[in-house]
Amino acid sequence: MKATGIVRRIDDLGRVVIPKEIRRTMRIREGDPLEIFTAADGEVIFKKYSPMGDFAEFTAQYAEVLNKALNMPVLITDRDHVFAVSGMPKKEYIDRRISQELEDIMENRAGFAAGTESAAVSPVEGDSRGACLAYPIIGNGDVSGCVCAMLNEKKDLPTDAEIRLVQVAAQFLAKQTED
Repeated sequence: MKATGIVRRIDDLGRVVIPKEIRRTMRIREGDPLEIFTAADGEVIFKKYSPMGDFAEFTAQYAEVLNKALNMPVLITDRDHVFAVSGMPKKEYIDRRISQELEDIMENRAGFAAGTESAAVSPVEGDSRGACLAYPIIGNGDVSGCVCAMLNEKKDLPTDAEIRLVQVAAQFLAKQTED
């Protein structure tokens, strides 16, 4: 565990403020759910909660099916990291932080399809490979992740059928996160 040197006191209602620097670094926004864990040695651990994490195995299978249907590599993310990959080396992408571009697409709650006027977006920080399709997973009114279809070797623009497949995938995964 990384020490920050920041100390906070608990107020009379049992609240503690997470410093702005840590919230910014960890991309914790107002209203984000946090899981609280305790350890035998007295540690209290806050971890960002991802509803997509509950469906990791299922989502990985869905990514494989979508990859075969589209004949394009597929990434599925939660709000912060890639957690399902198909058609690309998993070790290179699993748990990688998403890019600001992809975070903006999710925040705007609108899908992205590369076209003649819009270039592909890089879904992963520090990676030059582009996604031609990115659609947020929105369940119960909350954005919980994104489905991305990456550019294939041909670098063709996505067809209407490919766009619809990614949209359906995002909607289906959103349904899985709903109560």
